[in-house]
Amino acid sequence: MHKPSEPFIAVENIYTHRQRYVLLVASLLGLAGLMVVGLAQYLTAFLAAGILFVVFRPWWVALVHKRRWNRRLVTILLLLVTVVVLVIPFYALSSLLLDRLIQFAQNPEQILEVVHKVERAIGFKIAEQFNVRQVLLQGGAKVSGWLPTLASSALNFLVIVGLMLFTMYYMFMQETYFLLGLHRYLPFRNETLKELGESLKNNVNANVLGQVVVALVQSILTGLTLWIFGVPDALFWGVVAFFMAFLPVLGTPLVWGPAALYQFSQGHNGQAIGILLVGFVVIINVDNLLRIVLAKRMGDIHPLVTLVGLVLGVEIFGLIGLVVGPLLVSYFLVLMEVFRRENRATNKAAAGEV
Repeated sequence: MHKPSEPFIAVENIYTHRQRYVLLVASLLGLAGLMVVGLAQYLTAFLAAGILFVVFRPWWVALVHKRRWNRRLVTILLLLVTVVVLVIPFYALSSLLLDRLIQFAQNPEQILEVVHKVERAIGFKIAEQFNVRQVLLQGGAKVSGWLPTLASSALNFLVIVGLMLFTMYYMFMQETYFLLGLHRYLPFRNETLKELGESLKNNVNANVLGQVVVALVQSILTGLTLWIFGVPDALFWGVVAFFMAFLPVLGTPLVWGPAALYQFSQGHNGQAIGILLVGFVVIINVDNLLRIVLAKRMGDIHPLVTLVGLVLGVEIFGLIGLVVGPLLVSYFLVLMEVFRRENRATNKAAAGEV
């Protein structure tokens, strides 16, 4: 025989409806915070997957939604493009940069020799040997912090790349559910979500596609200029110029300026003047022209937003912060505008009731 179940005893809950609601939101935020902390070292993988989803989505829409290609086939093709065009070249360039910085930091004699020649040319001492070595070590550590996946073990790098590709695969394969989930769970109206989406698209276009094009062109021009005018390791300094080109205002002058100074220190005044002429007349003007053209075509982002975002993003997220930083600043500005608009609407409604 079944034992009769004990009668349910109703117990009065000590929380009000509003308190339960607040505690529910706090619990969700707390759990989300724990998840973010637990996945902190792999956060770049998910951020990169989201950025690449935005970059490749026009191709996805054209091939899957318009031409009716197989969804899985297109997804695999996009993943292969990511590995061949982005992951492998980025790993090779970054490894070259890190290896050379470590080599300079461990054996700074070449740089010290140039510094001493410049000191003799200008007539006063610039830096002690200890200071130069410290600057090189600090620079290597800083760049290693920006590229944590390359500075750590190969296994960690593979895990991050694997997570990024795995996340991209499901974002594309379950595109409809992913986009509906954003609309359902993000606490914004459709108009605000549209503004945030437009801001994301503009930032990705301007700070990924546009910046990569500008950096690549400047890198090639800088490398060719240094090679033509006889600067040693022109290929390496061209790679450095690619990364420096992401910095607004300063950029590649941080590369070809010291290269001209090096040629002056070696007594090659004509070559040094040639580097400066090409730098000021060609490289800087090409940079400005490309940025103006690409800003209009790929997303009109204010330079101040980019500058503040770069400083913020790189410090927090590493190299991926080149995109995430400006995006955070843009989102802050968009949400401030939404807040202003909502307050104005509320005030008008209150004035109408009165």
